[in-house]
Order: sequence, then structure tokens, then C-alpha cells
Amino acid sequence: MQTPRDWLTPDALTMLQTIEQTGSFAGAARQLGLVPSALTYRVRQLEDALDVLLFDRTSRQARPTAAGQALLREAKRLLDDMDAVANRVRRVATGWEAVFTIAVDSLIARPVVMDLCAAFLELKAPTRLRLRYETLSGTLTALTSGQADLALGVVLEPGTGADIQHQVLGSIDFVYAVAAHHPLAQAPEPLTNALLQQHRAVAVADSVSRGDGLTIGLVGGQDVFTVPDMASKLEAQLRGLGGGFLPVSLAKPYIDSGLLVPRQVQKPRVSTAHMAWRDSKDSPAGQALRWWLSQLERPTTRDALLGPVHHV
Repeated sequence: MQTPRDWLTPDALTMLQTIEQTGSFAGAARQLGLVPSALTYRVRQLEDALDVLLFDRTSRQARPTAAGQALLREAKRLLDDMDAVANRVRRVATGWEAVFTIAVDSLIARPVVMDLCAAFLELKAPTRLRLRYETLSGTLTALTSGQADLALGVVLEPGTGADIQHQVLGSIDFVYAVAAHHPLAQAPEPLTNALLQQHRAVAVADSVSRGDGLTIGLVGGQDVFTVPDMASKLEAQLRGLGGGFLPVSLAKPYIDSGLLVPRQVQKPRVSTAHMAWRDSKDSPAGQALRWWLSQLERPTTRDALLGPVHHV
């Protein structure tokens, strides 16, 4: 038994559009190379299948009814979607990924990532772009688990698979800082681990879903206030809710204004951020990944990604 889906074919939708454009069944029949009776019969079959009247036949003009207008609006969208799918399939055949996912660590400047996304989208490539935000080992895990194709701001771990390629993005300098009204702001330097242990630390949660994850810059036995991202960590430290390491580029404006006070500690922190991606003989890099890697070869782009982390 035939259903409305059997009648709503591209040819039927194009026929309805032609009737609307020409304003008459006779005009549409001439344009489509049909005799008027054949076109009229096809319209009636479609109307019977949908159980609606698509055109008002009381005048010499073929005017769409309200139902006909609704179907014509959807016809345009459906035909445009079909064209888009056909174009996407043709382009994917040339090596473009259907979907390209980027895992972005909380240390990476998101506005710069968005600028790169805007440039990629201007290519009008057939690849759908996805972003996901991660922290610490969660960034690498998103890549190794197959949930991402490119990871920015990776903390490399031993035993990374042979199909994972990586390059250094750059070094990130950190400063231990507390709010001006925090007790550690006036403590003698360097701050010892024994002293830090007496005060709460603010830490960014590792976004890895399983396992112990990474903890960086914490003293054993210390009270910890855990937040989801670097922007929250900065806000917590500005409020005096704890101390901790912040990227120098992020903390400097607040240090200059006196809202944060930098403190010397026994173990300064410097981190090396990497970018990593999957590329192997069995799963070679596609066009989207190659485009992103070409952008990331630029020193100015790498510096900007590790610049001030102003999250929205």
C-alpha cells in the first residue's frame, strides 16, 4: 500500500513549484513537457494521497491553497536539502571528513579557536565542525577514545598510541597567586608546602570520565575547591576562596591592578602544551585535519592560542 512518502518525490515537488511559478496547469505542463491532462492527473493523485486540496481551481489561475502553500514551503527546503546532501557526498568522496571534532583544553584561548572555526566554515567544506571543551587528561582521552580528531592543549602521557601524532604548541608560564585579602598574600616567601597545606587550593577538575585523572600543583592533604574550568578558577581566586597556579597571561591584568598577589613557592610550575591528532595508515588524515594543521603551523597562531584565556 502506497503512503504519502511514495508520492512526495523530487519530481512531484518540482511539479508543484512549476505550477506555482507559471500560475497555471497549462503553463506548467508546457514547461515540463507534459500534456495538461497528464499533469492534472498527477496533481489529483498527490492530493488524494495527502487527502488535501493543494490548488484552488475556481479561477483560471492555479492558486495554492493554505495547505498547498505549506507544502510548497517545505518542498523548497526538501529540494535544497537534497542538493546539499548530493554536494556533501561528492565532496566527501574527495577526502573531506563528514564530521571533524576538536577537543580544546581549558588552557587554550577560546576566542582564537572560534576565529579559526570561522575561517574554516568560510571554506564551505562538506565537513561538519564540532568543538568539545576538556581539561587535563580529558583532552587527550577525547582523542585516544576516538571522540575527537584533533586535541589542543594536550598534556602528554606515557604509552600514547602509535597512531597519535603530536607537536609542541608552546610553553605556558604559571604564577601562584592569591587575592589581596587572602592570608597567604602577606606570608613570608617562598611559601613552603607545609604552609600551603594549611590553606585551601583551587583546582580545575580533570574532565576524564574514568580513572584517577591528573592533579597538578596540589600539596598532599590540602583542602581543595574544585571548579570546572580556568575561568571559574580565576573567579574563585579573586574572591579569596583559595590559592593556586594561574597562567601568567591570564593573571597579569589582575596582578597589575592589585586584585591578585603573586607569591613565590618552593616548586614553580611551567607546562608544555601540545597539539595531537590521529593519523595512521589505516586512518589517514583528511582534508579538514590537514587544513587545521596548516593553520597551526603558524607561530603567531600558536602564540595566540596560548595567550590570555578569556572565556565566554
